[in-house]
Amino acid sequence: MIPSAKTGILLANLGTPDNYDYWSMRRYLNEFLSDRRVIDLPRWKWQPLLQLIILTKRPFSSGKAYASIWNKDKDESPLMTITRDQTQALAASMKARYGDQVMVNFCMRYGNPSTQSKVRAMVQAGCRRILFFPLYPHYAGATSATANDQFFRALMEETWQPTARVVEPYFENPLYIDALAQSVERAYAKTDLKPEKLIVSYHGMPQRYLQQGDPYHCQCQKNTRLLRERLGWDETQITTTFQSVFGREEWLKPYTVKEVARLAREDGTKRIAVIAPAFSADCIETLEEINEEIRESFEEAGGEQFTYIPCLNDEDAHIKALSQIIEDNIAGWLN
Repeated sequence: MIPSAKTGILLANLGTPDNYDYWSMRRYLNEFLSDRRVIDLPRWKWQPLLQLIILTKRPFSSGKAYASIWNKDKDESPLMTITRDQTQALAASMKARYGDQVMVNFCMRYGNPSTQSKVRAMVQAGCRRILFFPLYPHYAGATSATANDQFFRALMEETWQPTARVVEPYFENPLYIDALAQSVERAYAKTDLKPEKLIVSYHGMPQRYLQQGDPYHCQCQKNTRLLRERLGWDETQITTTFQSVFGREEWLKPYTVKEVARLAREDGTKRIAVIAPAFSADCIETLEEINEEIRESFEEAGGEQFTYIPCLNDEDAHIKALSQIIEDNIAGWLN
């Protein structure tokens, strides 16, 4: 029996290890770092280094970092918890609008639940149309593109392929910008002394990718400008930086970890706030890297007040923005 036709909304995020033990971390890191969109070095050069050196040592340090933020109650990473919460909130929003015509679920590019398993589940449930929504506000080859690659690989395995659409980057969507601004305003309202500078920290990428035509850097810069304009601030109150440098080549600058130390040491800045708009959900790069490593860099250089502004996660304004983006992208599919 063929199930009644539905429209699937498939959210996608980066991924998470199943646990923080050595072998779980090694499996996850192997999948992630073997992706040619992430590391584009020739396989003959990269794989021996990855398999024999990096994957021998890095699972220990990465596992320790994950252990420090792990959701012990649910035995999963915060990214998994938050992505599920976002999915449930969006499912409720879609059900209120479209009833049982829509099915909402999520997948991960690396680790579980896999993109292929969720595409298969949607097809088997009767989804004749699927809107694929990478939860990355900005386009980058190492995020949006590889998520899309995996989605279309999954479609290749289906005998009866559904019609598909992909959500474009939404970094300049007014509702998204407003949600970011609201999160800044809430955080500032809670501080006794207002931060002197807002650091808008984006995930980094090799400088070479920008030169090859990746639009990520330009979209990040525009995101910061739109946020500043919405807040009504001047340029001295906000700055763009990049984090999570990996390897020896030059990445997008300034590096967040160095810039916060420079602000404290050279400019005498005592109070800063940090926000990370490139992440739709708090994860290892925000909870551990920003709120621990980057905070430490600032304080060791003489900084006194460090305010981390959480990702938008399942905040009402964020869910409202994502819901509107979904509705705009399924226009013509549903009444």
